[in-house]
Amino acid sequence: MTDHENQRAVDIYTDGACSGNPGPGGWGAVLRYGNTEKEIHGGEAGDTTNNRMELMAAIRALESLTRRVMVRVHTDSTYVRDGITRWLPRWKANGWQTAARQPVKNADLWQRLDTATSGHEVRWHWVKGHAGHPENERADRLAAKGLREACASAGLPVPSDGPKARRVGRSTAAAGTASRSTVPAARG
Repeated sequence: MTDHENQRAVDIYTDGACSGNPGPGGWGAVLRYGNTEKEIHGGEAGDTTNNRMELMAAIRALESLTRRVMVRVHTDSTYVRDGITRWLPRWKANGWQTAARQPVKNADLWQRLDTATSGHEVRWHWVKGHAGHPENERADRLAAKGLREACASAGLPVPSDGPKARRVGRSTAAAGTASRSTVPAARG
């Protein structure tokens, strides 16, 4: 990426949280374009999973973009990064089935993420969670906030703010970057 392209790119930092897995969950994202930043978060009080919340963070951040841009998505979820960069093309070709001919888990959200990337040049970066990365830590706090707000609005007990209450099934694969060029397509 050239310096000019680097200045025009939107950086998105995402995270998801879940209490119970399945259980109530939250998602958060930090978007940065130059000196402008935006924080978004949300949650679900019903039974959801950590992976669904990780997907929702990326989806909602990408859906919030108002024009086609270059995007760098930073996630601590290898499930999201590998799913969008490695597995999704095969899932689509197989009619949303895995290589073992089983239905793809979270296919509704994978399809929505696929649509949300349309028209953008998106590069996917994995960052180690809970390792002091400032923007990842902010996204983590936003996801926890989304979880707490979803529980409070539904009259459910609000989980404590400790990592055990927020994190289940965190991936620890090696760091890396992956790209998936998204060809502009009609949104449906």
